[in-house]
Amino acid sequence: MAAHTQKNNKPAKSGGKEAQPLIIAKTPAEEQRLKLERLMRNPDKLAPIPDRPKEWNPRAPPEFVRDVMGSSAGAGSGEFHVYRHLRRREYQRQDFLDKMADKFKEDVDYLDKVEQNKQAAEERTAKRRKKREKLKQKKLMAKKAKVEDKDDKKSESSEEEEEEDAREAEDDAEAPSFIMGKK
Repeated sequence: MAAHTQKNNKPAKSGGKEAQPLIIAKTPAEEQRLKLERLMRNPDKLAPIPDRPKEWNPRAPPEFVRDVMGSSAGAGSGEFHVYRHLRRREYQRQDFLDKMADKFKEDVDYLDKVEQNKQAAEERTAKRRKKREKLKQKKLMAKKAKVEDKDDKKSESSEEEEEEDAREAEDDAEAPSFIMGKK
């Protein structure tokens, strides 16, 4: 068979893109896989990242209403629909304002809760820090007391040793342990 032929048996252009087989994704995972494969064919090309959609805002109420609806008789059949649309738009605007107020309140409550949690955590940390410091002080005091006891014992034993040394010195002075010249 001939290499790369089109429908009308003409040879395909060699410089263009290759024809990709049409693959229809059956699952969302497969669709995602196909999109990733298409992106990874040319990794140098920037991926399209859509902008975040703008939040919907209702139209502001008119400052000056030109066609004021009156209660006069003889209103046409179209007036009801105009009234219905105005009412629906106003209800949407009020719902939006209520939702925004609720969202603001929830945000404030959340920030308060975060602050309370932070404060409670700081209090617990401070309490534990104080406990650790207390334990450290207790250990330090015990160590100092132990060192002092050793010093006291050393000083008592050194006093006893000094007394013994003094006695021995006296004994040595009285009776020499060896005499020179004797064999």
